Amino acid sequence: CKVDLSFLMDGSWSIGKRRFQLQKRFLGNVAQALGIGTAGPLMGIIQYGDDPSTEFNLKTFANSKDLRNAIEKISQKGGLSNVGKALSFVNKNFFSDANGNRGGAPNVVVVMVDGWPTDKVEEASRLARESGINIFFVTIEAAAESEKQNVIEPNFVDKAVCRTNGFYSINVPSWFSLHKVVQPLVKRVCDTDRLVCSKTCLNSADIGFVIDGSSSVGTSNFRTVLQFVANISKEFEISDTDTRIGAVQYTYEQRLEFSFDKYSTKQDVLSAIKRISYWSGGTSTGAAISYASEQLFSKSKPNKRKIMILITDGRSYDDVRVPAMAAHQNGIIAYSIGVAWAAQDELEAIATDPDKEHSFFVDEFDNLYRFVNQLIQNICTEFNSQPRN
Repeated sequence: CKVDLSFLMDGSWSIGKRRFQLQKRFLGNVAQALGIGTAGPLMGIIQYGDDPSTEFNLKTFANSKDLRNAIEKISQKGGLSNVGKALSFVNKNFFSDANGNRGGAPNVVVVMVDGWPTDKVEEASRLARESGINIFFVTIEAAAESEKQNVIEPNFVDKAVCRTNGFYSINVPSWFSLHKVVQPLVKRVCDTDRLVCSKTCLNSADIGFVIDGSSSVGTSNFRTVLQFVANISKEFEISDTDTRIGAVQYTYEQRLEFSFDKYSTKQDVLSAIKRISYWSGGTSTGAAISYASEQLFSKSKPNKRKIMILITDGRSYDDVRVPAMAAHQNGIIAYSIGVAWAAQDELEAIATDPDKEHSFFVDEFDNLYRFVNQLIQNICTEFNSQPRN
């Protein structure tokens, strides 16, 4: 179970001393059940009241025993139950490389709430989910009569977690039955196949590859290009509701190899890429961009980011500027990858601004693989810096 886990523990005054102890015991039991370690789950804790603060981060403790001892020593902060503030804090500060975030492991936040948050959680949760954090809520007991006038969002759990609600929320009727949810919670947190609710750069795009099949490429280089396309595709989460992949091959003419809705599993997409047969002919890159805009991207889903990755090895016989500008205006983010004789001025015209982040050049096909990580990183950086709908 390799997850990077953050617990938001409730330190507000409404919880009282005794229940705060029960919460610490619960966290210790969870740490024990998870089996904390560098190859498996890592766990950090943030305590929130009026303001959140990190008790320890992911790399503070590398085994369950030390973590449990440290949890025992945590003292209660007090204050209100500002859960929204705590989620914003986690989103901005907790899952950083400096704090031990491993990148390849899912980021999970488990929020412990006694009764009711005293601030809004919906917006903070949405932003956290969109930056790739899976949010679980463990709510214990309901709001006391005296708290009821402070209730801001009556159905806050429904708004805070992913829509597949039953999975991401656990309600516990009493603090004294909290120990019963240790195993169910650990099981869910470790079910990495189901931790796909967060909208991230890897599951939110329609990616269309526009592949140069001209005579100058040659059969063996064409296979290298297809391998490059496959290597990029396999990094994304592919399904009908996640990222979808489409491909166009072009020479003087254009051919739709497969559309976004054709394949809905990673395996099928990778097999389809492998089956693309080399065409051979001239190089009309401008016409290819127009064709991809009409045949592929016009059928993109409204809430998906439209990403075009164009690969070419030579100067185009037609104008690329006008078709590229039209694509950009239609909301297509264009990346241009030039090999060998590709023209730098055309690559920059095709690429979305800033060109430096969207156009790449390599002297030979065998070096294409070097751009895979850079390309994915750029797609993700851009995704995370954009305001969300």
